[in-house]
Amino acid sequence: MFPTCDLTQELFMIVVMGATGNVGRPLVRALAAAGEQVTALSRRAPDAAVPAGVRYRRADLTDPESLRPAFRGAEALFLHDGGGGAHPFSPQDILDVAKAGGVGRIVLLSSQGIATRPQSSSHGSVGRSREDAVRQAGMDWTILRPGGFNSNDYAWVESVRAHRTVSAPFGDVGLPTIDPADIAEVAAAALREDGHAGQVYELTGPALNTPRQRAGKIGDALGEPVRFIEQTRDEAHAQMLRFMPEPVVETTLDILGNPTPAEQRISPDVQRILTRAPRTYTDWLHHHIAAFR
Repeated sequence: MFPTCDLTQELFMIVVMGATGNVGRPLVRALAAAGEQVTALSRRAPDAAVPAGVRYRRADLTDPESLRPAFRGAEALFLHDGGGGAHPFSPQDILDVAKAGGVGRIVLLSSQGIATRPQSSSHGSVGRSREDAVRQAGMDWTILRPGGFNSNDYAWVESVRAHRTVSAPFGDVGLPTIDPADIAEVAAAALREDGHAGQVYELTGPALNTPRQRAGKIGDALGEPVRFIEQTRDEAHAQMLRFMPEPVVETTLDILGNPTPAEQRISPDVQRILTRAPRTYTDWLHHHIAAFR
């Protein structure tokens, strides 16, 4: 369960939504390590130790009024649904409550697909409406548009553990997937530092990598071979429908199988903001290989 706390008595300066997700979790850690006061919001309780000084609160994004105590006295907000596409929310209502609580700076975790797939209902129109709401909210805003996450490969954990196999379509098509911790560090910079207002950052990893290459790197990290099995598009479609809506599946497969030049572009934004190169896929595996053992 979440620790009980009276948020009306103690003010927290930065609110992080989606705080138990692949980006929210390292963002909370980064902000806490920097000495910031943080209120971390998510639909579910954390499954790991909470950083010292951080307070968690269950959040229902479909009920913005319930968030009012968390926003009271806050200065900045990281807005994200925690990957909860099945839990639609009104960004405008949340932003109104946040602004009334004193929030003057917002960082939105959006998606590269807003620009590269503007006609897609799953990536373009919904995401664009959220970006528009942020731009029109009357606060300093920064928008983050990452491409594919390295952590999407957690979908392979079960087959790697049980059979040392990875099944995926389009085995030799490369995309510059990114470590979510890099997204978190960029978000922390935008939340804490001046100079990011009105900016849209495209966030990618440092190199293209294919599903076949990533399976090989998992095997290297485990010290034993991992066999790659190439799926047909239909096979991948049927598998993905188990946990993703049909429009999202179709757009995702289009990106994986026929990426645009923009989706394969290596962006300089992580390097520019963090003054270091983005982490590689191998770097990400070094920290998360235990999940595949």
